[in-house]
Amino acid sequence: DDAQPNRKGLDFYRSVFEECRKYGMEPVVTLSHYEMPSHLAEAYGGWANRQVVDFFTRYCETVMKEYKGLVKYWLTFNEINVLTMPLGMGLAGGLLGDVEEISFSLADLSKMKDDPQLRYQALHHQFVASAKVVLLAHSIDPAYKVGCMIAGFVSYPYTPNPDDVLACQKSMAIGNYLCGDVQVRGEYPAFSRRLFKELGVELQRADGDKELLKKGHVDFYSFSYYTSGCVSTDPEVLKAGGNMMMGAKNPYLNASEWGWTIDAKGMRYFLNEIYGRYQIPIMIVENGLGANDVVEDDGSIHDPYRIAYL
Repeated sequence: DDAQPNRKGLDFYRSVFEECRKYGMEPVVTLSHYEMPSHLAEAYGGWANRQVVDFFTRYCETVMKEYKGLVKYWLTFNEINVLTMPLGMGLAGGLLGDVEEISFSLADLSKMKDDPQLRYQALHHQFVASAKVVLLAHSIDPAYKVGCMIAGFVSYPYTPNPDDVLACQKSMAIGNYLCGDVQVRGEYPAFSRRLFKELGVELQRADGDKELLKKGHVDFYSFSYYTSGCVSTDPEVLKAGGNMMMGAKNPYLNASEWGWTIDAKGMRYFLNEIYGRYQIPIMIVENGLGANDVVEDDGSIHDPYRIAYL
């Protein structure tokens, strides 16, 4: 209880926010962006441990009081819905399992043994933490606006086969709407009951969690968007191409050299779906093109392909 925050760290970010303000820029601050402190992962078991909720809340109180008047918009957890996927174990949940350390590499993350019980328990604790921080923020400064941050997983059925359509619907529900519903509507969606039953997940919830999630709903919805994917139930189609988590290759779209489809209409589709479901303000907080850039001898990078993407 006697521990004090790192003053150099607080001063550094204060200078960043002041510089933004000097040029008329409105900072949007993510409170947790895949940077679980190693001690909390190793000694406490990451977000699977409910004690981490209190550690996080205390940290948020510190920075929200520190930067009152400089920051108005806050995001609780970056791409919180990544915990609905196995790669979220270490990346988003600080759940090390039987590995000594975890890197940001997708290859390393994919080697971790999945544990749906741990993942969804960690996710529930992040929901609780987010709701607490929303209420805390409003008590510190009524002008504060707190948002969720969702990785926009846009999926299309690969064919009109009803199996593909249903699989796509399930992908969109789990990938996007589970977290959105809890953080915006303040309650778990109906389909979560079947999902947890299928996965053998039994969430440990404290008394008052249900009411807390309802009260601590976010003020706005933010998301990242880079690409879209196709959902197919045909194993031969999946073998023929695709990338990372995005499923089957879309024959109607061009792809970046990373294999990510370039799909502006996918963003429009996602915006329509999200606003239709929640009808609260929306903010796009991540978007862009990943490429194998070449640094010239003079230090410059010529990337007309990125301009073309935008």
